[in-house]
Amino acid sequence: MNWIWFHKLASPPFAYAFARQLRPWLFLPAIALMVWAAYKGLFVAPVDYQQGDAYRIIYVHVPAATMSTVIYSAMAIAAGIGLIWRMKLAHAFAAACALPGVVFTALTLVTGSIWGRPMWGAYWVWDPRLTSELVLLFLYLGYMGLRASIDDIGRADRASAVLAIVGVVDIPIIKYSVVWWNSLHQGPSLSLFHKSAIDASMILPLLAMMLAYFLFFGAVICDGICAEIVKRERNSRWLTELG
Repeated sequence: MNWIWFHKLASPPFAYAFARQLRPWLFLPAIALMVWAAYKGLFVAPVDYQQGDAYRIIYVHVPAATMSTVIYSAMAIAAGIGLIWRMKLAHAFAAACALPGVVFTALTLVTGSIWGRPMWGAYWVWDPRLTSELVLLFLYLGYMGLRASIDDIGRADRASAVLAIVGVVDIPIIKYSVVWWNSLHQGPSLSLFHKSAIDASMILPLLAMMLAYFLFFGAVICDGICAEIVKRERNSRWLTELG
């Protein structure tokens, strides 16, 4: 197998050019798919027999919750690669993940609170799933704050990488909290190995919205990586020549 393309991604000029070329191929399909999924989920999918129309927030909440944990996992993996193999672009990727992670996690908490009001009678309860998701938000903010507090990029990379790796313990807690403890939060709506808890007519818009969120994150991370490369390589000749 030819791994030359993979090794090229460790080159700042190649990664910068690749990210700029890839971005529109992710952003435009993401927006189109997001609009289609929102229309299908909000106006075409049937009313839930228990929750009525209140369940429709699932088309924002569940994809956001999925992205919040996926992004943190990716950030921790990239941080680990950066620590072990000293790849600066791995640290750059991890740093670029933080802000989108904050946005998706905050969106998860806000939409969860809105959904919880008619279901539980309160916007917030100290449910294991909600609490562990709130901890995830603090981990993202702590990662960003730690990076901002250290002037030297190399030291900031190493210190924040350690925090990201330690914090990954929260990911399985979020996922299995509804199984491990008594929880008001409903169980998983989708499953690869068991029958889904929601009707098939509701699943397609949900899956489409999740894919749209993934593509949108891909476009955003392309911008983030380019910004990180510019910050780290601002004195490099290739960047000066570029322009």
